[in-house]
Amino acid sequence: MATEASPARLTAAGLSRDGDRGVTGPLQGHHHEAYAIVLPPGHPLGADYTRGKLRVRRENLRWFDRRTFASEEKLLMALRGRVSRIPPCAEFTEGLFLQGFVEGRTLPRARFGLGRLSGRHVRQLGELFGQLAAIKHGELSLELLPEEPQGPEGGSRPPVRDGDSAGFLGRLIDFTQFQVYGEHVGEFGALFEGLGISATSLKGLRERSMELTERPFSLVHGDLHRRNLIVDAAGDLWFIDWELAMIGDPLYELATHLHLMDYPDCDTRRVKRVWREAVEAARPGASDGWERDLPQLLAFKRAQSVYTDVIRTAAALMAGAGMLALVAGAVAVAGPPGAGAGPGPRCLRLARAAGRIQRVLAVAKEALGLPAVPTRARIRAVYGEWLRERAERRG
Repeated sequence: MATEASPARLTAAGLSRDGDRGVTGPLQGHHHEAYAIVLPPGHPLGADYTRGKLRVRRENLRWFDRRTFASEEKLLMALRGRVSRIPPCAEFTEGLFLQGFVEGRTLPRARFGLGRLSGRHVRQLGELFGQLAAIKHGELSLELLPEEPQGPEGGSRPPVRDGDSAGFLGRLIDFTQFQVYGEHVGEFGALFEGLGISATSLKGLRERSMELTERPFSLVHGDLHRRNLIVDAAGDLWFIDWELAMIGDPLYELATHLHLMDYPDCDTRRVKRVWREAVEAARPGASDGWERDLPQLLAFKRAQSVYTDVIRTAAALMAGAGMLALVAGAVAVAGPPGAGAGPGPRCLRLARAAGRIQRVLAVAKEALGLPAVPTRARIRAVYGEWLRERAERRG
């Protein structure tokens, strides 16, 4: 039986030159339902583009990162001419924007010592770092999102002063503690407790963040992972998906990029070097203290990933088909010796989820002050018990 098209799909078909036949998607993405469409005649994105991308934000999303700008599309429009190799964006009708669709492939992962970043791509990353560092605090006249409440009592605080790198990281830690952990602890608290994570797990990271060197703030993309790095037919690197962009410490860009990319050591060294040279040329002082401070920002990214992945993994298991089968498999695995014949195929999803969570916990062990990393069996048992309780509440 054919499923009914979503409102976003219907909008895409209405904009496409070829109707629904000219629509591709939905495209991969967490925050938006997105489609590529064949552009109609007279479109305003330029002669180089035959397809555009429509993005409609999904409802009732969980956000795990701070955001600064109210409109990604208006940010893209403001950056044209200042940042190279970003998609053009235009407002077709009031409140409805289309971006140019960058034809190409995502940047491949290096494996087995192969697939290192080309010199061309390293240079183009450096160009981006320098162009972003040149965009100063207060230069972009765009609507900003309101400051989120901070602290257990929900009070708001004034914006972080330009150059206050310690305050910037402290605000990111606050967001993770109060908006990610605090807002979800009622639903997912048993998971965090079972994995050894508490409300005080970020205390050490917060104390160390107060020692960061001051650096002048600039624009940061904030989400430079492989799916957001597109290699076009000419071999050039393009940078897409700017919804997590913010004004802040330029070193946060390097830390986030290194954390998300998981480069081999040789490429890590090259990217560090090109980042330092680029930001220092664009804004003298933008790399001050970077070698001392980078480990602290990387530690935050590792800790943040734990909170994000624990919740997303649980939500995915709960939403997936066969939740009761997952519970039954988890009970068989977690029960006493002889209680079951083993996980079997139906528990494979739970076993894979436990492997992912163990890996992110191992990487963040020092950042979160964990005395030990739980075993996969322990993680399966924690998630299995949580799923069982959810199933009982539903039933």
